[in-house]
Amino acid sequence: MTDGKAPTSIGPAALKAFAHPLRMRLYGELVNRGAATASQLGRALGESSGQTSYHLRQLEKHGFVEDDPGHGGGRERWWRARGFALSEPELIRDPATSAAALAVMHQAVADRTSTLAAWLGSIDPAQVNAMPGFLSSTTLWLTEQEAETLAEELSAVFERAVSPYRGREAAPPAGSGRVRLHLDVLPLPRTAE
Repeated sequence: MTDGKAPTSIGPAALKAFAHPLRMRLYGELVNRGAATASQLGRALGESSGQTSYHLRQLEKHGFVEDDPGHGGGRERWWRARGFALSEPELIRDPATSAAALAVMHQAVADRTSTLAAWLGSIDPAQVNAMPGFLSSTTLWLTEQEAETLAEELSAVFERAVSPYRGREAAPPAGSGRVRLHLDVLPLPRTAE
């Protein structure tokens, strides 16, 4: 969720377009750094600006990125990531889209792991005056329907809680900083008993 709007669910064509390795890297870079130009992204990822421009236009075509209104008027086009949700189980079940869906999910988990590791590595115990972040975890026994209901309820609470803060990218309040929020509800593998 990066553009001040609630994420929208994606369909098969958009999923297949997004599942290109460079496109996922471009999107991840925009999520992590904020708005950027094709040239900046090219330098960060070791790609030519022609390559990044082409793939950014493909991401735009499918609604994953858009012009950043906070950087208008210059010679280069500034891009920002748009939030999306991979929320249709059929995209994973369908053989035509399952590989793309799993690639996107693998990338999301890798990005989340990288973000958490970087946060943990940045903590200087001598400089901590307050809790430097928040980690919470619990394990429950739920039916598939209970897990789905809980995920929907938590998602609704999450959206209500973050909606007052959306759209601040162009003019962040004084003293504010970027914060990443994660919400996961997932089944754990069964263990042999």
